Amino acid sequence: MIYSELDPIALSSEMINCKSVSPSGDESIDLLINYLQPLGFTCHKLQFGDVTNLYARKGISGKNLCFAGHVDVVPAGNGWDSDPFNATIKDGYLYGRGAVDMKPAIAAFISATQLIGSGIDGSISLLISGNEEEDSTNGTPKILEWLKARNEKIDDCIVGEPTNPKMLGEMIKIGRRGSITFELTVEGIQGHVAYPELARNPVNQICFILADLKSHIFDQGNEYFPKSNLEVTTIDVGNKATNVIPKSATTHFNIRFNDMHTKSDLMAIVDGYIEKYTADYNLTIKSSFDPFFTPPGELAAMMKDSVEEVMGFAPIFGTEGGTSDARFIHHYCPVIEFGLTNEMAHKTNERVKLKDIIKLRDIYLCFLDKYFQRNTDL
Repeated sequence: MIYSELDPIALSSEMINCKSVSPSGDESIDLLINYLQPLGFTCHKLQFGDVTNLYARKGISGKNLCFAGHVDVVPAGNGWDSDPFNATIKDGYLYGRGAVDMKPAIAAFISATQLIGSGIDGSISLLISGNEEEDSTNGTPKILEWLKARNEKIDDCIVGEPTNPKMLGEMIKIGRRGSITFELTVEGIQGHVAYPELARNPVNQICFILADLKSHIFDQGNEYFPKSNLEVTTIDVGNKATNVIPKSATTHFNIRFNDMHTKSDLMAIVDGYIEKYTADYNLTIKSSFDPFFTPPGELAAMMKDSVEEVMGFAPIFGTEGGTSDARFIHHYCPVIEFGLTNEMAHKTNERVKLKDIIKLRDIYLCFLDKYFQRNTDL
C-alpha cells in the first residue's frame, strides 16, 4: 500500500518484517521498489553474486544528491521480548532487528522525497546495499562500479547510518577512523612445563608483545578524530595439556586509527614491538580500511543547519565509531553521515523512538529544501 502521505513509521515496520539477514536483501529491495516507482523513481535492481542491491533515481539532470544505506541486518540472536522480524510498537518505541541500523532512516528519507515533490532543480537517488553488515564486497563497491560504467555521477551523498551517541541530532559524521586487523603467530619450542629451560614458551612472548602494544600511545587525536586505539580480540593456543609448553600461539588484534597514521607506519610500530621478544613469528594483515575525511563545507553546513532548525540545537562533527560504506563512497564524491541514535544498534530488543523517525524525516526534508535551493541559486 502507498499512503497518500507516506508514513515513515509504517514503511519502517514493513521493512523490519522483511527478514533480511546479511547478505539477503531481496524482499526488502522489492518492497522499496514498490514504494519508489510511484514516486517517480527509476529503479535498478542490481544482483551481484548472492546480494540484491538497489539504485533508484528521480530526475535526469542537475546535481545528483544520493542517499546511501543498507537493508541487510545482523542475525537477531536470542533473548528478545518479541519477534525481531515482526515489527512491534510499544511505549513509544518501534522494536525489531534493523530498527536502529538502519531501516527507518531509509523510510524517513523516502518519506522526505515524497514531501518535497517533483519541483526541484536536480536529481535525487538512493543507493541501497544488501551486504553492508558483512564485507560489503557485492554491495556498495559494485554499485559504484556499475554507476561509473554508466557514466552516472553522484555529486554529494548522505549516508543514513546511525550517528548519534545518545540523542537524535547530536552528531554528524564527516569521516571515520581506519581499521586494520592483524594476525600474529609466534613460534616457540614445545616442551615439558617442568623443564622450561629446554623449551621456548610462545605464550609468554605473545603476552609481553601484547602488553607493550596495548600500552603504546599512538597519538592524542586531533580536531575531528579521536585518538587511535588497539584492542586484542583473540589469543589462541589450542593446547589442552596443562603440562606442555605449546609450540605456537596466535593472536588477533585491531587498531582503529585516525588520519595521523598510515597502514605502513602502524605495521612498523607493531613489528618493532614483536622483534623485541622474538624473530620467529608471522604477522599478516587480515583486513584493513583507510581513514577518510570530508572537510566541513557546504554539505555538512546544510545538514548542521537542518538539524538545528528541527531539533533546536546544533550538532557537532565527529568521526568516531566503526566503519561504514562511506569509506567507498568518499572516493566518488563528498559524503557525510547522519541518521538515528546508535546506542541500540545490533543489540537484543533493538528499538527506536517513534518520534525520532518523524524528526529524522523532518531533518532530511529540511536538508533537501536547502540543498536544491542552493542548486537553484548556482
